[in-house]
Amino acid sequence: MAKKTTSWIEAELEDTLDEMFEEEFSAPAFTDEMRKVYRDKHPNMLDKTTYYHNLLRLQVELIKLQDWVKETGSKLVIICEGRDGAGKGGVIKRITQRMDPRVARVVALPAPTEREKSQWYFQRFVPHLPAGGEIVLFDRSWYNRAGVERVMGFAKEQQIEEFFNDVPEFERMLVRSGIIVLKYWFSISDEEQQIRFLMRIHDPMKQWKLSKMDLESRIRWEDYTKAKEEMFYRTNIPEAPWYIVEGDDKKRERLNCIEHILSLVPYKEIQHETITLPERVFNPDYERRVLPDKLYVPKIY
Repeated sequence: MAKKTTSWIEAELEDTLDEMFEEEFSAPAFTDEMRKVYRDKHPNMLDKTTYYHNLLRLQVELIKLQDWVKETGSKLVIICEGRDGAGKGGVIKRITQRMDPRVARVVALPAPTEREKSQWYFQRFVPHLPAGGEIVLFDRSWYNRAGVERVMGFAKEQQIEEFFNDVPEFERMLVRSGIIVLKYWFSISDEEQQIRFLMRIHDPMKQWKLSKMDLESRIRWEDYTKAKEEMFYRTNIPEAPWYIVEGDDKKRERLNCIEHILSLVPYKEIQHETITLPERVFNPDYERRVLPDKLYVPKIY
């Protein structure tokens, strides 16, 4: 089986170029001089060959994890938190890239409505929790209250204190109900965040990623640090501990996080029946209708 998997990876590396093309298009619109400065500041970045080879290998394992979750009816929640620009979106994308969206889905909730603000704080997150055979990745979660809402003054001190009192028991309830809860904090240095924000400013295809909240986070760097430290102190429980992923090198960040997820979930490879493609059935009496040309998309390319 290992030899078969290795052969598949080699074939995929030869035939599939989408990741590599994406890498080229995601490069910031920098001048050669700016690119050189960036490379000089990142002399030990993981090389592309090592990255792609291991990414594909890990994505094979993620499919096995997905099959195990589906077969056993397991429930998995992966919470992704971190500073703006820390790369959590890139990690989430690589985790779900080859998975079945009916099994693994991403939840990224918008700002709460006035009605939701009047609800029990955790209420709007509960409907998105996984049923049996599902994986849910929260791109920011209920920990918004301990971070953004606290630093930006969107929540009162009493609400923040209630959150810290409630969240450990809330997560214990999730674990007792059979949900595997993994909590990741994607860490980034002050200097690296500044570079990435500048990349977004200078790249017209990435400017949409830079919100007013992101810009404000640069001003309030130390406030976010203090909030993060207290969040760890008060919510790092044995049933659902925090794990920190260092993200200054995006490639290493993605591989390290996926490796860690796979190490924590007790999945096993599920054996499937061999799939045989059935023969096409032809009906000699059937005549295919001719459809009008206006139904077809024009062949511009």
